[in-house]
Amino acid sequence: MKDTFKHQGLRNRLVSVLKTKGVTDHAVLSAIREIPRHLFMDASFEDYAYQDIAFPIGAKQTISQPYTVGFQSQLLAIKPGEKILEIGTGSGYQTSILIHLGALVYTIERQQELFKKTQSLLPKLGFKPKYSCFGDGYKGLTQFSPFDKIIVTCGAPEVPKALLAQLQIGGKMVIPVGDKEQMMTLITRKSAKLFDKQLIEKCAFVPMLKDKSLKNFS
Repeated sequence: MKDTFKHQGLRNRLVSVLKTKGVTDHAVLSAIREIPRHLFMDASFEDYAYQDIAFPIGAKQTISQPYTVGFQSQLLAIKPGEKILEIGTGSGYQTSILIHLGALVYTIERQQELFKKTQSLLPKLGFKPKYSCFGDGYKGLTQFSPFDKIIVTCGAPEVPKALLAQLQIGGKMVIPVGDKEQMMTLITRKSAKLFDKQLIEKCAFVPMLKDKSLKNFS
């Protein structure tokens, strides 16, 4: 697929929609305007790419709703050069937004089908995470911690303690917390043992898998 003037026009329209919903960060909106979301989806579903909806991408996962991508990115207030841990690479679309914002992205995906796909796709589109792996998001990436920001793109029944431990003091984590119904939660690490938690709004994500055996872990 190519990125055409039609696609660019549809992205401009999408940005206008996101503004009305509360995504106002200029850098985030610029990333959404410039990154071709349709290239992260199957060509047969291209017509849905610039609607503000989530959509299946295989392996029982979805590409997040553009509003969700923009809102989570805005909550993190990402600055160029910050180390970001992303739990759930998925289609790679959120990853590309983070990279466009100037973040140094370390990303984990536990669905091997999606991991292999993004390993091939992201470099072709000019987006290169600092580190990408197939692994358990609950464990994070201790060897690269601490992180300035952590973004979780799947619903967790509780906040993983391992991720809290990998957050820099002063750093922020945005994570959907809950079982069937989740609450977007913004966590700020105030000190070694003190974390501030803000409940932002209700949301719905695919579940964050836990205690499931992994093959070919890297």
